[in-house]
Amino acid sequence: MKIEEIRKLIEEDKNKVADLKALNDLKVKYLGKKGLISELNQEIKNIPNEEKREFGQKVNELRDLFNNFYLEKKNEFETALLNEKLSTEAIDISLPAVEVVSGAPNILEKLIEEVEEVFMSMGYDVVDGPEIEEDRYNFEMLNIPKGHPARDAQDTFYLEGEEILLRSQTSPVQVRTMLEGNGVTPIRMICPGKTYRRDDDDATHSHQFMQIEGLLVDKDISLSDLKGTIDEVVKKLFGSDVETRFRPSYYQFTEPSVEVDISCFNCHGNGCNICKKTGWLTVAGAGIVHPNVLRMSGYDPEKWTGFAFGFGAERLAMLKYDIHDLRVFYNTDLRESRNFDRKESL
Repeated sequence: MKIEEIRKLIEEDKNKVADLKALNDLKVKYLGKKGLISELNQEIKNIPNEEKREFGQKVNELRDLFNNFYLEKKNEFETALLNEKLSTEAIDISLPAVEVVSGAPNILEKLIEEVEEVFMSMGYDVVDGPEIEEDRYNFEMLNIPKGHPARDAQDTFYLEGEEILLRSQTSPVQVRTMLEGNGVTPIRMICPGKTYRRDDDDATHSHQFMQIEGLLVDKDISLSDLKGTIDEVVKKLFGSDVETRFRPSYYQFTEPSVEVDISCFNCHGNGCNICKKTGWLTVAGAGIVHPNVLRMSGYDPEKWTGFAFGFGAERLAMLKYDIHDLRVFYNTDLRESRNFDRKESL
C-alpha cells in the first residue's frame, strides 16, 4: 500500500474511533509488528538509493501523523473516563478512618541530639572518628600500654593481630583531635558514637553501645570547670533542680578521676526504685586529663590542662524515660516505636 493511501486511511479512521479500545486497535493496525506503517520500513530496501532519503522522511511524517492523533485521542478518552468516574463516585465521610501506623524518633538518637545542642550552645564542636581503630589511639596514647590490666576490662574486638580493632571507647577521637591541634590550639569537642566490647547482650549490657565523650583543653582548667559543665548538661536533660556531685574514682587517662552522680530527679533525694533508695544516680565518668595523655598528644602539661568526660547514651535514656531493657533501642518492634512516640509527647 502506498504512503498516500495509508495517509488517507488514517484520516478516515480518525472519525471512526469511538473509545480507548478501538484506539489501541488502531495502534496495532498501523504501528504493530505487521502494521501498515511498520511494513513500509521493510520496503525501503527495494527503493533506489537516490530515493531512500525522501522515502524515509515520508514514512517518519506518516508515523508522526498517527502518533499525534493517537496521543490526542488517548488523552481525550482518559479525561472523559475520569470525569465520568468522578461524577458517579462519592466519598462517604461517615466511614471510620483507617489508622496509619507511623514511625517515631528513636529515643536514643533524640537524647544524643539534645546533648549535642547543649554542648554546641557552650561552644563545643561535634566531631567523629573511625569505628575501626588502631591500638595506639584506642589504648597506648590514652596511657594504657600493652599488658596493662585495664585492657582486659575492655575485652576488645581485635581484627588484625593486636593492632587493628573495633574501638572500645570514643576516646581515640579525643587523641586524634589533640594531634590535629598541634599542641597550640585550645579544644572543645564532644564525640557521640558507637563503641564495641565483648559482652553478653542482656537488659543492661550490649556488645555495641553509644558513648558521648567530651574533651576540653585550655589554660588553667580545673575540676570546678568540669563540674560546672556537667551541671549545665544534666540540668538541661533532667530538670533545673537536679544537683551534681563528684566521687573519687580511677581512670588511666585522667588524674584526678571522678564518678559523676546526680540527685534523683524522680524522688528528689528521698529514695525510690530508680535510684535504689540512695537518692543519687551515677551518670558519667570524668576527670582532669592525665599529663601523659597531653604529652603524647603534643600538649605541654606544664602549660595546658583539660578535662574529659564520658556519658553512656543508653544509660541517660534509660534513666530519663524509665526504660528497663536497653535492647528496645535497637529492635524493630512497632509496639516499642509507638511507646517511644508516647514518651516523646510527654
